[in-house]
Amino acid sequence: MSETTRTPWWMGATVYQIYPRSFADSNGDGIGDLQGVLRHLDYLKRLGVDALWLSPIFRSPMADAGYDISDYCDIDPLFGSLADIDRLIAEAHARDIRVLLDFVPNHTSDEHPWFVESRSSRDNPKRDWYIWRDQPNNWRAALGAGSAWTWDEHTQQYYLHLFLAKQPDLNWRNPEVVAAMHDVLRFWLDRGIDGFRIDVIHCTGKDESFADDPRCQAGQPLSDFNDQPYSHEVLRGLRKLVDSYPGDRMLVGEVNIRSTERVLQYYGAGDELHLAFNFNPLDAPWDPVLFRTCIREVEHWLQPAGAWPTWVLSNHDNVRQRSRYQGSERAARAAAVLLLTLRGTPFIYQGEELGLEDAHIADEARIDPGGRDGCRAPIPWLAEPPHDWNGASPWLPFPPDADELAAERQVGAANSMFALYQRLLAARKASPALLHGDFEELPSHPEVLAYRRQLGDDLRLVCINFAEAAHACPQSGDWTVEIASDGLGEGEPYAGTLNPGQALVLRPTEA
Repeated sequence: MSETTRTPWWMGATVYQIYPRSFADSNGDGIGDLQGVLRHLDYLKRLGVDALWLSPIFRSPMADAGYDISDYCDIDPLFGSLADIDRLIAEAHARDIRVLLDFVPNHTSDEHPWFVESRSSRDNPKRDWYIWRDQPNNWRAALGAGSAWTWDEHTQQYYLHLFLAKQPDLNWRNPEVVAAMHDVLRFWLDRGIDGFRIDVIHCTGKDESFADDPRCQAGQPLSDFNDQPYSHEVLRGLRKLVDSYPGDRMLVGEVNIRSTERVLQYYGAGDELHLAFNFNPLDAPWDPVLFRTCIREVEHWLQPAGAWPTWVLSNHDNVRQRSRYQGSERAARAAAVLLLTLRGTPFIYQGEELGLEDAHIADEARIDPGGRDGCRAPIPWLAEPPHDWNGASPWLPFPPDADELAAERQVGAANSMFALYQRLLAARKASPALLHGDFEELPSHPEVLAYRRQLGDDLRLVCINFAEAAHACPQSGDWTVEIASDGLGEGEPYAGTLNPGQALVLRPTEA
């Protein structure tokens, strides 16, 4: 793969998140796998993405969908084998698609051999690989787990877990833990992985005093606000290791703290994360005030610091964007234009390019301890049930309108959601302004968001109408509609008006 670009690849990339369990099933067991991903690499190439990020595929008891890892250096048999991931890396690279893995540094499974040893006795050499105390403090765990401390009857102490009791926290202040986790990264970097999404990196550093926190007293999980200086030391070590490898390997971090100012700190002085997720849009309804505020905040904090932003509207932990927008296809289309034209690296969650909504899942059928099943429903590839999920029934039901929204119906269809994403991704690749250009918000009606992207002589305007009524959005000069979220008017002169809910990408009209 070429390394001749003037900027790191991740600054101009579009990353596609794959939740392997729900992407594609190759062996008929009802669970997606690596061979299923391999089968659809050409689909991703046709879509136009530059990298794929695989949610955890490592050996795991699956108490938390693979975020409870029992072996960081092996593939869970549900998903395949090391040979499968090696082939996937090679085949993706042959298509100029990079591969990112999900790295979970804060905790392991309680079935990981390290923890089995740690809890075997107080004097075991790995006792200090985890965090043990005689008395708990008031720290609370996420995922409805109550106290972040669980009593171990055998050794008569409590161990710390910021998530489920089956996910004990590693002690990153122990140099042996640091060395072991660095070896994990080397294992995958040596196999050709291009980078890592780092799970809850802000959680790795803990307050050494183990003081009670009033926010926990009020019922808030520590993971929501843990933000200790030592987490940055952990990150600097990971970054130094990754930077020692050729090829612009990258780290994108989950810093799930809803403060852009605080998230900025995890970029460090160019020596921590390359990218950090911007989570505020994940909660937002389709509202111009909220998005305008979020964009301004990102530009205010990140641009002066030289930190490159990210944009994401859906993921495996949050309600799909179309469901958040009350099922509106029109809003989901306009959101695609927004996502793929802002300054920064966009992340597409699998199925957004098809306009999928969350599946409807009865309470008694839920599997995930955090209640996130709806956004994790299987991808419908073929229109006819079982939608290319042959054999056992899929582990979750399909999303609504799976037959109408199936990839089979959309790929090659002129104005499908898939076709819109294709056009947007092609436009990004062809425009230096959209890839790397400056961002400038333009004056507009309160229900319209308008901005300019420019690099040198290359210029694009983006106009997004959040309203159910048409709005004027006049711009000086002559402009041609390059992309319209509803497909109307593409290639025609821009008349200065936006249709209800319409988003446009405009380019200067050629003389």
